[in-house]
Amino acid sequence: MAAQNDLPEVQIDPKGLYREDVFTDRRAGSIRRLTPVTVDGATDAARPVLFSGQTQLLTPAGVLPLGFEIEAKTLEEALQKFPEGVKAALEQAIDEARELRREAASRIVVPEVGGAMGPGPAPPGGGKIKFP
Repeated sequence: MAAQNDLPEVQIDPKGLYREDVFTDRRAGSIRRLTPVTVDGATDAARPVLFSGQTQLLTPAGVLPLGFEIEAKTLEEALQKFPEGVKAALEQAIDEARELRREAASRIVVPEVGGAMGPGPAPPGGGKIKFP
């Protein structure tokens, strides 16, 4: 068990507070609105309101959750931009999956030196390629 002094000190930044509202149609997804607030809970007009979208798509591999930021000033604007946010997040997820597949396919399996030769001493030169 960790000693009391080893525990991290977690503090909430009083200058970075937001009130969270979630809007959903219970079908296509949801939009989160983060409204900046002061320490007394009043709206902080000096900072921008933030919007993000969330949805899930059914794929042959299962459910794919998508989350994305929405550049908008109002909830109405965020609702209008929701479909393009879904498309961009899906394209990004597909690109990341392709990149992971490429990386997995390009891995080269290199046997250990002398591993394929069986027991005994390694041949002279260590099996390394030498250039003139």
